Amino acid sequence: MTEKDRLTELSAAGSTFMLPKEEMLEVRRKGKKIRIGIPSDKDKVEFRVPLTPQAVELLVSYGHEILIEKDGGKAASYTDEEYREAGALVMNDRKEIFECDIVLRISPFDEAEIDLLKGHQSLISNLQINAQCSNSIGKLLQKKVTNIAYEYLEDEDGGKPVVQLMSQISGSTSIILFNEYLNKSRDGKGVLLGSVTGISPAELVILGSGTAAEYAARAALGLGAIVKVFDDNISSLRKLEEKLSQPIFTSVYYPKVMKKALKSADAVLGAMSVGGPPSFKVTEDMIKKMKKGSVIIDLNVSQGGCFETSRCTDLNNPSFIEHGVVHYCVPNLPAIVARTASIAMSNVLIPILIAIGEIGGIDNYIKNSKSFRKGVYIYNGILTNSTLADKFNLPYKDIELLLAVY
Repeated sequence: MTEKDRLTELSAAGSTFMLPKEEMLEVRRKGKKIRIGIPSDKDKVEFRVPLTPQAVELLVSYGHEILIEKDGGKAASYTDEEYREAGALVMNDRKEIFECDIVLRISPFDEAEIDLLKGHQSLISNLQINAQCSNSIGKLLQKKVTNIAYEYLEDEDGGKPVVQLMSQISGSTSIILFNEYLNKSRDGKGVLLGSVTGISPAELVILGSGTAAEYAARAALGLGAIVKVFDDNISSLRKLEEKLSQPIFTSVYYPKVMKKALKSADAVLGAMSVGGPPSFKVTEDMIKKMKKGSVIIDLNVSQGGCFETSRCTDLNNPSFIEHGVVHYCVPNLPAIVARTASIAMSNVLIPILIAIGEIGGIDNYIKNSKSFRKGVYIYNGILTNSTLADKFNLPYKDIELLLAVY
């Protein structure tokens, strides 16, 4: 076959022979350079960072500029030098970071940080709705910013990628924490969450049957613990049983059944779906009747908590004792394994940020991506989230209607 024939055959087969580089260059010329700021979260006892040095290097290759505050990745074991080598600008003064086109972080923005914003920017972070106050929301509206919450972001299949990944980490990590806090040195009962020959296995009760519950149950079953799962959705319980491929006790929230399970439980995990208030709360009276030295971990504390005795703690002082029961109520539990969690966050954010640049900015991306649009709770200074509106008695508008105007 001659060279001419070969090229003709490739063309007929739909090949874009010799064109990829030209097409890629054209796409990048059409894109928009974005300044992305990453302030440190260290003063909020948050160890995760939204972009790893590897993610920064990739974004810089697309022409974007990344500013990160000094020691911003230190808690996740990333040095300033690694970020510099990746092409980021490491800043001592955070003022310029808060003036970037997109400000990216893990924790919600507080009032002092909102004051640093120049306005008409985009902020991507956790919302943690119970940590919000009316003053903060009011200031965000005044700054005419667009806010996107990790908790609400969806993918094309309707899943919530950040929530699912953090739930996997939370579920697995909770079992490690149960074993630590059941230890006598942590004021626990002094039992092992697992099985030992000749000794009755420890019992774990899980509230909820989603991703966190699945990963916690899988880890606990691997240790030999007895696992009991409660949910108000029979279909979800059945799917969990199928995923685990092991017989476990499951039930809806019947009060008598719940009371009995909690009385015999050594550990209780609140792992209901994230995104709204828990559908069921364990009463204070139920907790009073639990074993002394048993342990509660509430993964839903930032949404109001699964237990009436829950209150937010942080990783500096993560636990407290109420009615003889150890409570662990850290809203950002995945930060314990900050490096793993940071990589997971980066994996979600990289394609989003690249797409934002290539389509010409975040407003265009919001208009063209329904799944990303789900994460928006303030759009150009207009509240678009009904839950926040109800919480603070504020007016809001549906984002779909807004986009028809803008």
